[in-house]
Amino acid sequence: MADAWHHRSDSLSSIGSFIGILGARCGFLILDSIASIVIALFIIKAGVDIFIETIRKMTDEACDEKTVRRIYDVINEQEGVKRIDDVKTRKFGNKIYVDVEISADAKMPLKDAHKIAENVHVSIEKSIAFVKHCMVHVNPYEE
Repeated sequence: MADAWHHRSDSLSSIGSFIGILGARCGFLILDSIASIVIALFIIKAGVDIFIETIRKMTDEACDEKTVRRIYDVINEQEGVKRIDDVKTRKFGNKIYVDVEISADAKMPLKDAHKIAENVHVSIEKSIAFVKHCMVHVNPYEE
């Protein structure tokens, strides 16, 4: 992203410089100053945009609502899930981590509850391509 902005600002700087110099040569001395200010504003905007994007990626920003709804849909498709207790997501670069709490029948054997958790885990990681890892916790559900 920084490289793209660097190339873009180089192009804008060259164009702005050309306009400023051409204007000054034609008697419009103010164009040189205006071009310098516009170029500086473009460079400042690029720096602010890069800074904001970097901070978002470093501070465990949650995923968008569409992705979270898709995660809920995938979990609800799994047999044995009685209830979704909690879903937490966090971005890590261009990948996401998912933490899920589900409820399963409290009277079922641990082996079966583990199988449900494993199915949820695998289904989320296969259905949503940019999920890096999914952690599933199973709570007992009593009717």
